[in-house]
Amino acid sequence: MNFSDTEHFPPRRKTRAVQVGRLTMGGHAPIVVQSMTKTDTREVGKTVEQIRQMEAAGCEIVRLAVPDIEAAKALAEIRKRCPDSILVSDIHFQYKFALMALDAGMDKLRINPGNIGDAEKVRTVVRRAQEQKVPIRIGVNAGSLERRLLEKYGYPTPEAMVESALYHIRILEELGFTDTVVSLKASNVKLCVSAYRLLAKQVDYPFHLGITEAGTQFTGTVKSCVGMGMLLAEGIGDTIRVSLATDPVEEVHVAYEMLKALELRSRGPVVIACPTCGRLEVDLFKIAAEIEKATAHIKMPLSLAVMGCAVNGPGEAREADLGVAAGRGNGMIYREGKAIRRVSEAEIVPALLEEIERFVADKAAGIGTPPKEITPQPASSTVSSFPILK
Repeated sequence: MNFSDTEHFPPRRKTRAVQVGRLTMGGHAPIVVQSMTKTDTREVGKTVEQIRQMEAAGCEIVRLAVPDIEAAKALAEIRKRCPDSILVSDIHFQYKFALMALDAGMDKLRINPGNIGDAEKVRTVVRRAQEQKVPIRIGVNAGSLERRLLEKYGYPTPEAMVESALYHIRILEELGFTDTVVSLKASNVKLCVSAYRLLAKQVDYPFHLGITEAGTQFTGTVKSCVGMGMLLAEGIGDTIRVSLATDPVEEVHVAYEMLKALELRSRGPVVIACPTCGRLEVDLFKIAAEIEKATAHIKMPLSLAVMGCAVNGPGEAREADLGVAAGRGNGMIYREGKAIRRVSEAEIVPALLEEIERFVADKAAGIGTPPKEITPQPASSTVSSFPILK
């Protein structure tokens, strides 16, 4: 059952749609996965290479830091080398960099209108963005709130973050600009979640979700999935960026796993593997890791079960598109609910990969009938009672 289609999950928050390049953000559009390059933007070759790596992993929007004039100048060449990429310029304080980004053909700006100069400078940037139909993300961060708000609230609070966002939103609205996306990021999960919930009641702009400075790959993944997972399960969020102190490709992988877990996006395999226990009689850690690595290139949505005992194994394997229920030195391979093949432990990985390749090819060709099912013997403590496929 798809629980996202039942009363167990609130409906998606209704927002206005904002066009970012060829993608639609908000409205009824799928949640967009984005990340940020970690190269020096001035080093065009390395930056372009990383953009391509990120996109190969499924990144749909790539953000570039623009800290100085040389980085701003590099944007035009990056755009030239990545004509089909959806690129965002991340700019603080310097309105001229925003104008250069627009000249370079960037698809979106990340600025806070209140910190890029006086009213006329803001007006100049906004008018140009309107003319070119380029949206703006207002990015509020708990670590860089305006001094007046820190003096008012004493420290970063959800209310302070929301007040900052509304201040910047009003600047744009007064100039007639509404192609706006908003983020309210903090490294503290509770603070971040509370801020998004509070603002969601007050505006209908699409939200960019993120737990900023989340941490290393392990701890950052946990914090990001907890924080963004809560919001996404409540129907809040239109695009996500997982912030990790590691390669941005890993940020993209985590983002998709999060969305797949909540049944909000489907891309590539989902590997279901048991945590193992004393009933385990094969090297399941090795088998699961090899299957996950060998199928990482597949883009087709696919559920794979790699199970290590006869208690939950056959059931989980039957529910997946493809799976294996392993027993004492062997395993039964399933396809679309049918047991099709029994193999030795040494053959599990190559045999399952062979069946995965066949399954993907069949689906691509529109062939839906799985192989004939073999009849397993009555359940026992291991899978060794399954008959060999004739």
